[in-house]
Amino acid sequence: MDTFKYEKIRNVAILGHGGCGKTTIVEAMAYVTGVIDRMGKVEDGSTISDYDKEEVKRHFSISTSVVPVIWEDTKINLLDTPGYFDFVGEVEEAVGAADAAVIVVSAKAGVEVGTQKAWDICERRKLPRMFFVTDMDDDNASFREVVEKLQELYGTKIAPFHLPIRENEKFVGFVNVVKMAGRRFTNMSEYEDFDIPDYSMEYLETYRDALMEAVAESSEELMEKYFNGEEFTQLEISTALRTSVIDGSIVPVLMGSGVNAQGARMLLQEIEKYFPAPNKGIKIGVNQKNLETFDANYDANKPMTAQVFKTIADPFMGKFSLVKVCSGVLKADQTIVNSRTETEEKISRIYVLRGKNQIEVKELYAGDIGAIGKLSDAKTGDTLATKEAMISYEPAKISEPYTYQQFRTVKKGDDDKVSQALAKMMDEDKTLKVVNDTENFQTLLYGIGDQQLEVVVSKLLDRYKVEIELDKPRVAYRETILKKVKVQGKHKKQSGGHGQYGDVHIEFEPSHDLETPYIFEENIFGGAVPKNYFPAVEKGIAEGVLKGPLAGYPVVGIKATLVDGSYHPVDSSEMAFKTATLLAFKQGIMEATPILLEPIASLKVVVTDDFTGDVMGDLNKRRGRVLGMNPLPNGKQEIVADIPMSELYGYSTKLRSMTGGIGEYSYEFARYEPSPSDVQNRVIEEAKARADK
Repeated sequence: MDTFKYEKIRNVAILGHGGCGKTTIVEAMAYVTGVIDRMGKVEDGSTISDYDKEEVKRHFSISTSVVPVIWEDTKINLLDTPGYFDFVGEVEEAVGAADAAVIVVSAKAGVEVGTQKAWDICERRKLPRMFFVTDMDDDNASFREVVEKLQELYGTKIAPFHLPIRENEKFVGFVNVVKMAGRRFTNMSEYEDFDIPDYSMEYLETYRDALMEAVAESSEELMEKYFNGEEFTQLEISTALRTSVIDGSIVPVLMGSGVNAQGARMLLQEIEKYFPAPNKGIKIGVNQKNLETFDANYDANKPMTAQVFKTIADPFMGKFSLVKVCSGVLKADQTIVNSRTETEEKISRIYVLRGKNQIEVKELYAGDIGAIGKLSDAKTGDTLATKEAMISYEPAKISEPYTYQQFRTVKKGDDDKVSQALAKMMDEDKTLKVVNDTENFQTLLYGIGDQQLEVVVSKLLDRYKVEIELDKPRVAYRETILKKVKVQGKHKKQSGGHGQYGDVHIEFEPSHDLETPYIFEENIFGGAVPKNYFPAVEKGIAEGVLKGPLAGYPVVGIKATLVDGSYHPVDSSEMAFKTATLLAFKQGIMEATPILLEPIASLKVVVTDDFTGDVMGDLNKRRGRVLGMNPLPNGKQEIVADIPMSELYGYSTKLRSMTGGIGEYSYEFARYEPSPSDVQNRVIEEAKARADK
């Protein structure tokens, strides 16, 4: 593949709701540009983008894949992203490397939740964007309804560049609103000139007038021309529209049919014409040596820097670090430094990935996207630079995972294999996390949603030949006491020779400090227990609080005071006093009205106004306490509530079901509170059942 400089590069993320046709339109663009000679199908698993076995099996994208195509003399790096919400981390990585986005909308399904989420991501990143309405060949397709919904949501910046032409209720072409010309499809994406039908004139004039107003508003000179009733030249229109698309004041709406490749040619033309080259963006890093800012801004004349925006760790393909060159020129056989680890590595080869295909190249200019194989230390978000310019860039922000389940290996002895396999998968997917919960004797797998965790289980079996089971996680309950008691613990044992003797009298009472497991004091008179045994008594308390007698959970918030006891000059020992203390501890806790404490989370749920009632009703059913609501932009509300951690299991699925996928949530641990009696009884019964088992 040839080398391209920034002015001839476009980096475009393809976004949209799951199943809206993103991968199919990427396939159509690959076909139109000659990358493939026959279009594959998602259903057959034969597309360039969806090459992973899980994607082929499930018929949807799981990972972002890069498909570079050459349109005329411009290289367009298409970043085909997943639409299902569980894989949002892949979308965030792609958007971090993109300079613009195409949001795909199905004309038969209309504007969906994923469409709005794609828009929100572009808004946060300030990405220029356009809509491509696909499925126009469907009998139920309505371009006008899609446009009206988009305008209702996002206002007058929504600008249709196309209007459909239908004959006998079949989609056969379109009107180019910018050029005021009719186009009729001849062979797939190819078209010929065609007279504009009379029935198109009403909407055509409306859309055209709105476009001309937008053109006029782009400069004082054009505004004056507009008011004087003068016609704009085609060059003036194109230049003004490009400026407006790049600054986000106009969002074009195009149309076509991905399956038939209709409109793919026009989409490529508009991407090249209206989307910015990488050097229009700003990229600022920090020099690690002197902490000065470094304005990279995709300038090929500056020292080489690149950022890893995605990692592929496939056992069949090998490990690849996908990079975007931020400045300078990345060359094969170049020695680079990882700014995070400060380790040097020599690059042997540079690739351009097209799906799973690897195309070797000699160099990549600033602004381009490529891949480096087998970098030992590189992780997603890392900066690669030269030794002379130790630059570091801020990694892209990736969504925090809140859904979790415990897992265990099916086969004994597979623990190390599972651990290594999960480490590789976490390199690939930054929204995956493994937490070893030693307190509850469980290992937790975190992700964005249940579907993602199911895919992980399937990938582990298919890729790495190891099997794990997911199960409901144990909740980190605590035990404490409500009243003061005094108990005796006596350990006396004679078995020939030296015996064992320890006798303690301990007062147990609430300390009212649930952050601290225990407070130990001694109040001994007359040497009833020698001082050298005090540490042994405290060790007994420290060991006892690890596993409470009520349900086996850690004990917190107790004060233990050693007030009396007795000893034997020969048979007493540290071990004897520790054992006596443990006996006193178990008896004392059970006599001091023990209760179970449950962890409470501070929860924030973001939904649109029309779902607030449903969400609050559901939170009440989950024993949540709604504390308030904060209004957010775009008709959204943030609901703040306290809720038991045990009630958050399965909440991701429930919230999506209630809100059609629009709802988002986050939480953090807040404190412990006494659990209701029915919850306490259930947890104690479960603990007994586990112990019996």
